[in-house]
Amino acid sequence: MEKVALITGGSRGIGAATAMRLASLGYNVCVNYRRDENAALQVVADISALGRRAIAVRADVSKESDVIDLFTQVDERLGNVCALVNNAGVLLPTSRVEDMTADRINLILATNVTGYFLCSREAIKRMSTRRGGRGGSIVNVSSAASRLGSPNEYVDYAASKGAVDTLTRGLSLELAAEGIRVNCVRPGFIHTQMHADGGEANRVDRIKDTIPLKRGGEPDEVASAIAFLLGADASYITGAFIDLAGGK
Repeated sequence: MEKVALITGGSRGIGAATAMRLASLGYNVCVNYRRDENAALQVVADISALGRRAIAVRADVSKESDVIDLFTQVDERLGNVCALVNNAGVLLPTSRVEDMTADRINLILATNVTGYFLCSREAIKRMSTRRGGRGGSIVNVSSAASRLGSPNEYVDYAASKGAVDTLTRGLSLELAAEGIRVNCVRPGFIHTQMHADGGEANRVDRIKDTIPLKRGGEPDEVASAIAFLLGADASYITGAFIDLAGGK
Protein backbone atom coordinates (compact mmCIF):
# COMPACT_ATOMS: atom_id res chain seq x y z
CA MET A 1 0.00 0.00 0.00
CA GLU A 2 1.44 3.37 -1.03
CA LYS A 3 1.99 6.02 1.64
CA VAL A 4 0.00 9.25 1.24
CA ALA A 5 0.83 12.48 3.06
CA LEU A 6 -1.17 15.70 3.24
CA ILE A 7 0.72 18.89 4.09
CA THR A 8 -1.26 22.03 4.78
CA GLY A 9 0.48 25.22 3.77
CA GLY A 10 2.73 23.11 1.56
CA SER A 11 3.64 25.59 -1.15
CA ARG A 12 6.48 27.39 0.61
CA GLY A 13 8.91 27.37 3.51
CA ILE A 14 8.69 24.50 5.98
CA GLY A 15 5.70 23.00 4.17
CA ALA A 16 7.44 22.84 0.80
CA ALA A 17 10.63 21.44 2.34
CA THR A 18 8.58 18.79 4.12
CA ALA A 19 6.76 17.85 0.92
CA MET A 20 10.07 17.26 -0.82
CA ARG A 21 11.52 15.33 2.10
CA LEU A 22 8.52 13.02 2.33
CA ALA A 23 8.50 12.46 -1.43
CA SER A 24 12.16 11.42 -1.22
CA LEU A 25 11.10 8.88 1.42
CA GLY A 26 8.48 7.32 -0.82
CA TYR A 27 5.30 9.23 0.03
CA ASN A 28 2.80 10.49 -2.50
CA VAL A 29 1.95 14.03 -1.43
CA CYS A 30 -0.93 16.47 -1.43
CA VAL A 31 0.38 20.04 -1.38
CA ASN A 32 -2.30 22.25 0.11
CA TYR A 33 -2.15 25.97 -0.54
CA ARG A 34 -4.39 28.98 -0.04
CA ARG A 35 -3.12 31.64 -2.48
CA ASP A 36 0.05 30.88 -4.43
CA GLU A 37 -0.95 28.29 -7.02
CA ASN A 38 2.25 28.68 -9.03
CA ALA A 39 4.41 27.89 -6.00
CA ALA A 40 2.28 24.85 -5.17
CA LEU A 41 2.48 23.58 -8.74
CA GLN A 42 6.25 23.97 -8.69
CA VAL A 43 6.45 21.77 -5.59
CA VAL A 44 4.24 19.22 -7.37
CA ALA A 45 6.54 19.30 -10.40
CA ASP A 46 9.61 18.81 -8.20
CA ILE A 47 7.97 15.83 -6.50
CA SER A 48 6.98 14.33 -9.84
CA ALA A 49 10.63 14.59 -10.92
CA LEU A 50 11.44 12.27 -8.01
CA GLY A 51 9.05 9.68 -9.41
CA ARG A 52 6.30 10.18 -6.83
CA ARG A 53 2.71 11.28 -7.34
CA ALA A 54 1.63 14.70 -6.12
CA ILE A 55 -1.34 17.01 -6.34
CA ALA A 56 -1.92 20.65 -5.40
CA VAL A 57 -5.25 21.52 -3.78
CA ARG A 58 -6.40 25.02 -2.93
CA ALA A 59 -8.17 25.18 0.44
CA ASP A 60 -8.48 27.66 3.29
CA VAL A 61 -8.13 25.39 6.32
CA SER A 62 -10.08 27.82 8.50
CA LYS A 63 -13.20 26.98 6.44
CA GLU A 64 -14.88 23.68 7.23
CA SER A 65 -16.22 23.16 3.71
CA ASP A 66 -12.76 23.71 2.22
CA VAL A 67 -11.21 21.16 4.58
CA ILE A 68 -13.85 18.55 3.72
CA ASP A 69 -13.23 19.13 0.00
CA LEU A 70 -9.46 18.97 0.52
CA PHE A 71 -9.62 15.52 2.09
CA THR A 72 -12.16 14.31 -0.46
CA GLN A 73 -9.78 15.24 -3.26
CA VAL A 74 -6.96 13.36 -1.55
CA ASP A 75 -9.22 10.30 -1.22
CA GLU A 76 -10.15 10.39 -4.89
CA ARG A 77 -6.81 11.35 -6.43
CA LEU A 78 -4.16 9.81 -4.17
CA GLY A 79 -5.86 7.35 -1.82
CA ASN A 80 -6.02 6.89 1.94
CA VAL A 81 -3.99 9.45 3.87
CA CYS A 82 -1.62 7.98 6.47
CA ALA A 83 0.31 11.15 7.36
CA LEU A 84 -0.98 14.64 8.12
CA VAL A 85 1.27 17.64 8.65
CA ASN A 86 -0.70 20.54 10.12
CA ASN A 87 1.52 23.39 8.95
CA ALA A 88 -0.65 26.17 7.48
CA GLY A 89 -0.39 29.30 9.58
CA VAL A 90 -0.97 33.03 9.61
CA LEU A 91 1.34 35.67 11.05
CA LEU A 92 0.36 39.34 10.90
CA PRO A 93 2.48 42.48 11.33
CA THR A 94 3.90 43.10 14.79
CA SER A 95 1.55 44.62 17.33
CA ARG A 96 1.16 45.03 21.05
CA VAL A 97 -1.95 43.42 22.54
CA GLU A 98 -3.40 46.82 23.42
CA ASP A 99 -3.60 47.63 19.71
CA MET A 100 -5.06 44.33 18.46
CA THR A 101 -8.54 44.12 16.98
CA ALA A 102 -10.98 41.25 17.31
CA ASP A 103 -10.77 40.70 13.55
CA ARG A 104 -7.00 40.24 13.74
CA ILE A 105 -7.17 37.87 16.71
CA ASN A 106 -9.95 35.80 15.19
CA LEU A 107 -8.12 35.50 11.86
CA ILE A 108 -5.05 34.15 13.64
CA LEU A 109 -7.05 31.68 15.73
CA ALA A 110 -9.26 30.50 12.86
CA THR A 111 -6.31 29.42 10.74
CA ASN A 112 -3.74 28.43 13.35
CA VAL A 113 -6.08 26.61 15.73
CA THR A 114 -9.46 25.84 14.14
CA GLY A 115 -7.70 24.74 10.95
CA TYR A 116 -5.59 22.23 12.88
CA PHE A 117 -8.68 20.84 14.60
CA LEU A 118 -10.62 20.48 11.34
CA CYS A 119 -7.79 18.80 9.46
CA SER A 120 -7.09 16.48 12.38
CA ARG A 121 -10.78 15.57 12.51
CA GLU A 122 -10.87 14.56 8.86
CA ALA A 123 -7.60 12.63 9.17
CA ILE A 124 -8.90 10.73 12.20
CA LYS A 125 -11.99 9.65 10.30
CA ARG A 126 -9.73 8.00 7.74
CA MET A 127 -6.88 6.71 9.92
CA SER A 128 -8.47 5.51 13.15
CA THR A 129 -8.55 1.74 13.62
CA ARG A 130 -11.75 2.28 15.58
CA ARG A 131 -13.29 3.49 12.32
CA GLY A 132 -11.77 0.73 10.18
CA GLY A 133 -8.61 2.65 9.22
CA ARG A 134 -5.02 1.39 9.15
CA GLY A 135 -3.64 3.95 11.58
CA GLY A 136 -1.35 6.84 10.79
CA SER A 137 0.56 9.79 12.14
CA ILE A 138 -0.10 13.49 12.66
CA VAL A 139 2.59 16.12 13.16
CA ASN A 140 1.54 19.59 14.25
CA VAL A 141 3.82 22.51 13.46
CA SER A 142 3.79 24.79 16.48
CA SER A 143 6.44 27.40 17.28
CA ALA A 144 9.01 28.34 19.86
CA ALA A 145 6.73 31.36 20.31
CA SER A 146 4.39 29.12 22.34
CA ARG A 147 7.12 28.96 25.00
CA LEU A 148 8.61 32.44 24.57
CA GLY A 149 5.38 34.46 24.26
CA SER A 150 6.61 36.91 21.57
CA PRO A 151 6.00 40.05 23.68
CA ASN A 152 5.66 43.33 21.76
CA GLU A 153 5.47 41.40 18.50
CA TYR A 154 3.05 38.48 18.10
CA VAL A 155 1.38 37.51 21.37
CA ASP A 156 -1.71 36.44 19.39
CA TYR A 157 0.38 34.14 17.19
CA ALA A 158 2.20 32.77 20.25
CA ALA A 159 -1.11 32.09 21.98
CA SER A 160 -2.41 30.24 18.93
CA LYS A 161 0.66 28.02 19.01
CA GLY A 162 0.15 27.41 22.71
CA ALA A 163 -3.24 26.02 21.74
CA VAL A 164 -1.53 23.77 19.17
CA ASP A 165 0.72 22.40 21.92
CA THR A 166 -2.32 21.56 24.06
CA LEU A 167 -4.10 20.01 21.06
CA THR A 168 -1.06 17.82 20.45
CA ARG A 169 -0.95 16.49 23.98
CA GLY A 170 -4.67 15.91 24.33
CA LEU A 171 -5.12 14.37 20.89
CA SER A 172 -2.13 12.07 21.34
CA LEU A 173 -3.80 10.56 24.41
CA GLU A 174 -7.23 10.44 22.79
CA LEU A 175 -5.91 8.49 19.79
CA ALA A 176 -3.14 6.37 21.31
CA ALA A 177 -5.26 3.19 21.28
CA GLU A 178 -6.54 3.83 17.74
CA GLY A 179 -3.29 3.45 15.81
CA ILE A 180 -2.63 7.19 15.42
CA ARG A 181 0.43 8.92 16.82
CA VAL A 182 0.33 12.70 17.32
CA ASN A 183 3.51 14.71 17.79
CA CYS A 184 4.71 18.28 17.40
CA VAL A 185 7.66 20.31 16.19
CA ARG A 186 8.32 23.81 17.56
CA PRO A 187 10.51 25.74 15.11
CA GLY A 188 11.83 29.16 15.85
CA PHE A 189 13.93 31.68 13.91
CA ILE A 190 13.74 29.77 10.62
CA HIS A 191 14.61 31.43 7.30
CA THR A 192 11.16 31.49 5.67
CA GLN A 193 8.89 34.05 4.02
CA MET A 194 6.69 34.19 7.11
CA HIS A 195 8.89 36.90 8.62
CA ALA A 196 8.03 39.12 5.66
CA ASP A 197 4.36 38.53 6.50
CA GLY A 198 5.15 39.99 9.89
CA GLY A 199 6.69 43.07 8.28
CA GLU A 200 10.38 42.25 8.82
CA ALA A 201 11.86 39.99 6.16
CA ASN A 202 15.36 40.08 7.72
CA ARG A 203 14.22 39.41 11.31
CA VAL A 204 16.22 36.20 11.69
CA ASP A 205 19.47 37.89 10.67
CA ARG A 206 18.73 40.79 13.04
CA ILE A 207 18.36 38.57 16.09
CA LYS A 208 20.74 35.72 15.25
CA ASP A 209 23.33 36.83 17.82
CA THR A 210 20.76 36.27 20.57
CA ILE A 211 20.36 32.62 19.50
CA PRO A 212 22.73 30.22 21.27
CA LEU A 213 23.73 28.57 17.96
CA LYS A 214 24.28 32.05 16.48
CA ARG A 215 22.31 31.42 13.30
CA GLY A 216 18.83 30.98 11.96
CA GLY A 217 17.50 27.57 11.01
CA GLU A 218 16.64 26.24 7.57
CA PRO A 219 13.31 24.74 6.47
CA ASP A 220 15.05 21.46 5.61
CA GLU A 221 16.14 21.10 9.23
CA VAL A 222 12.53 21.29 10.37
CA ALA A 223 11.42 18.96 7.58
CA SER A 224 13.88 16.33 8.82
CA ALA A 225 12.32 16.37 12.27
CA ILE A 226 8.80 16.16 10.84
CA ALA A 227 9.76 13.20 8.64
CA PHE A 228 11.29 11.43 11.63
CA LEU A 229 8.16 11.84 13.73
CA LEU A 230 5.96 10.59 10.89
CA GLY A 231 8.08 7.55 10.20
CA ALA A 232 8.65 4.07 11.59
CA ASP A 233 11.75 5.15 13.53
CA ALA A 234 9.38 7.10 15.80
CA SER A 235 6.90 4.24 16.20
CA TYR A 236 6.98 4.42 20.03
CA ILE A 237 6.74 8.20 20.22
CA THR A 238 3.48 10.08 20.72
CA GLY A 239 2.62 13.30 22.50
CA ALA A 240 6.21 14.48 22.08
CA PHE A 241 7.71 17.84 21.14
CA ILE A 242 10.89 18.59 19.21
CA ASP A 243 12.18 22.14 19.65
CA LEU A 244 14.11 23.54 16.69
CA ALA A 245 15.08 27.03 17.81
CA GLY A 246 18.87 27.00 18.01
CA GLY A 247 18.87 26.50 21.78
CA LYS A 248 16.34 29.18 22.75
